[in-house]
Amino acid sequence: MDQLQLFEQGTQWVAGKVPAAVGKLDDPTPCDDWDVRTLLNHMLDSQRYFREAAQGQDAQLPQVPPPDLLADDPVSQYDEARASTLRAYSEPGVIDRTGPALAIAFVDQLVHGWDLARATGQDATMPDELAQAAFAAVDGQLTDDRRGTAFKPAVPVPDDASAQDRLLGYGGRQP
Repeated sequence: MDQLQLFEQGTQWVAGKVPAAVGKLDDPTPCDDWDVRTLLNHMLDSQRYFREAAQGQDAQLPQVPPPDLLADDPVSQYDEARASTLRAYSEPGVIDRTGPALAIAFVDQLVHGWDLARATGQDATMPDELAQAAFAAVDGQLTDDRRGTAFKPAVPVPDDASAQDRLLGYGGRQP
């Protein structure tokens, strides 16, 4: 799959987790000190950043903590955010100009979709081909000095762990 297909399918999987999260906005998530509302706000703010960067704007990095972006209909809001990000990266030459940005956006949304599913008691099993692609995109990219405060130290997983567990462990999550 190309980057657009991965982002589209990954965010489609995540979008399926948003409806059940709407009534649980105050519930804690696997992300330290973030409730479901904060997580959804981050997911929207991240897509804003990637979309603006794709459009050649002077995009400001996602804020920590994220601004309160959630409106009355988080489901439609997430759907529009993913659609507008896809439109921005579908423009001719954008992926060539932005390099791995859409792949990073894909991994970010997929992993946070797992966080959202876990926080709201949903099935958090990613489609295997998406987990494989996401792990391949980040494997070896997060050296200790590049993790900063955004990523916890890697969590060891068995050598025969699934792609999802390798992705989550590498990202500092307990699979």
